[in-house]
Amino acid sequence: MQKRSFLRSTLATTLAALVAVPALAQSLTPVKFQLDWRFEGPAALFLVPVAKGYFKQAGLDVTVDAGNGSGGAVTRVASGSYDIGFADMASLMEFHANNPDAPNKPVAVMMVYNNTPASVMALKKSGIAKPADLAGKKLGAPVFDAGRRAYPIFAAANKIGPVQWTAMDPPLRETMLVRGDVDAITGFTFTSLLNLEARGVKAEDVVVMQYPDYGVKLYGNAIIVNPKFLKEKPEAVKAFLKAFTLGVKDLLANPAAAVETVKARDGIVNSELETRRLKLAIDTVINSPDARSEGFGQVVPGRLSLMASQVSDAFGTKTRVNPETVWTSAYLPSKAELNILKK
Repeated sequence: MQKRSFLRSTLATTLAALVAVPALAQSLTPVKFQLDWRFEGPAALFLVPVAKGYFKQAGLDVTVDAGNGSGGAVTRVASGSYDIGFADMASLMEFHANNPDAPNKPVAVMMVYNNTPASVMALKKSGIAKPADLAGKKLGAPVFDAGRRAYPIFAAANKIGPVQWTAMDPPLRETMLVRGDVDAITGFTFTSLLNLEARGVKAEDVVVMQYPDYGVKLYGNAIIVNPKFLKEKPEAVKAFLKAFTLGVKDLLANPAAAVETVKARDGIVNSELETRRLKLAIDTVINSPDARSEGFGQVVPGRLSLMASQVSDAFGTKTRVNPETVWTSAYLPSKAELNILKK
């Protein structure tokens, strides 16, 4: 009798567990997330909270897809194809100002790259050593490159004369610099510098002029949300940002382990290279002095307003960028929870 009772009890427990699993899965809010770029080191920012179960613990079923540029991320979130995304703040501002009547303009809810990762890079043998040396030179970058789009702001801040631009597909950018087809390139520091190394160029032979070091205090990438999703599921957005922050805290503590979540998504990833890329991103734009001063995830209104004005001028937008419509801090975790950056 005791054995039969035990079997019945065990069977009941097993059935209850089997019933609970789909019930739990049904209770999770699905979230489609769009990256700004491929599965490289910085993608670990979003893959860590997936791998560690932070999103699921927050009641979210998050799927993360690779991207092909911030502009694409903005338009896909605007269309509703994705609920949340990761994109350059300048690209978001441009979309707002050029589509004033669009019904679903995405809104930035958390700043991740406190500084723009954009820079101008040249080989030392070219003789280019400072911004003024770029005048009259041939610069190369894809037409949608964030550094190229913001170059007029960099040029104005450093009083650089006219330059000649050459467009190319992203995989050819660093190759054309190495071959001498162009004198300098624009790109994200942690992308192009390591790509140049992969083409046989030593880091010490590259001149890197990072925009923030030369008077261009633009914000970089932020988490953006479709306004319809924001209105209908505000608690899901808050939960996403909390879980994301937990993941970033783990990532900062162990970048190498974080990169393994990227390798799990793309088996051909070079873990050592992507760990270096991630660490470079951390040092230059995530845990930068400006980020520690302003606080992770947050922005300074005056700085955001200045950027809105600069983007309006440099990008020649149809209307002026309104900083109050592109950003909200209403969904951020508490300042105590955001206190994850260490010197």
